[in-house]
Amino acid sequence: MAEGESRLIRRRLVGSWLSTVISISLVLLLVGVASLLLVNAKGVSDYFKENMQVSVLMKTDVDEAETAEFQAVLDSMPCVRSTSLVSREQGMKEMSDLLGEDFLNVFEASPIPVSIDVSLKADYVSAESIEAAKKQILEYPIVDEVVYQQSLVDKLNTNLGKISLVLGVLIVLLLFISYVLINNTVRLNVFSKRFTIHTMKLVGATKGFIRGPFLVQSIFQGLFSSLVAILILLAILFFIRKEFVQLFEVFSLDLLLVVMGIVVVSGVLICLVSTFFVVGRLVSLSKDELYC
Repeated sequence: MAEGESRLIRRRLVGSWLSTVISISLVLLLVGVASLLLVNAKGVSDYFKENMQVSVLMKTDVDEAETAEFQAVLDSMPCVRSTSLVSREQGMKEMSDLLGEDFLNVFEASPIPVSIDVSLKADYVSAESIEAAKKQILEYPIVDEVVYQQSLVDKLNTNLGKISLVLGVLIVLLLFISYVLINNTVRLNVFSKRFTIHTMKLVGATKGFIRGPFLVQSIFQGLFSSLVAILILLAILFFIRKEFVQLFEVFSLDLLLVVMGIVVVSGVLICLVSTFFVVGRLVSLSKDELYC
């Protein structure tokens, strides 16, 4: 009989511990997702900025050999991330696809010059920086025109600023919700042991002595929950990488260790702080208040 009751108690304790760990792990997964967005926010912004192109149109009498030499000059400029030479034939094909195959019939010679598509570094994608780069490029005599959509640059910077603000508020909100959920889970778990705490207090145990085992347990609970959350997050990222390869051009996996560190620190710290205050409050309760 006693052995059966002992098994039942152990089973309930294990079930309670597992349910608490699973609950905390799911919330820490939310923390991990929010952290992943936070540490990659600049990468997302840079991705969109660096995919905006500036077209450098050469004069009609400039051939591809001269353009290739000038391309090397552009590559050496500090504001340039990458360049791509667009041949006359390629330019004609693009214009034919855009305007129709018959648009060149009115010209005796092809009006399409050789050009270079330039991608700027993210820090230089602003109206002032692009205008400064444009002025510098136009100083070369073989360059006829530098073309880019100024309205697109302005909208890009404005919209990215708004998105960053909204994303920042969302991340803070998610982290706050995560803290509240984990705190409530820990409180419920510790509160279920209030009678044990009261018994320890009756036999003369100090508040620090009572807190000790609970704090140690909370550390292991936070670590284990963090590990589960990280494994789930890695599984999700593995699936996303398998199905949406291009998404990882935006997200940097190098920062994944930072995200894992945030999840572990958050799990342990929130569990530890919540347990510290909850146990302290329960120790101060009278016998009658334990039933409330």
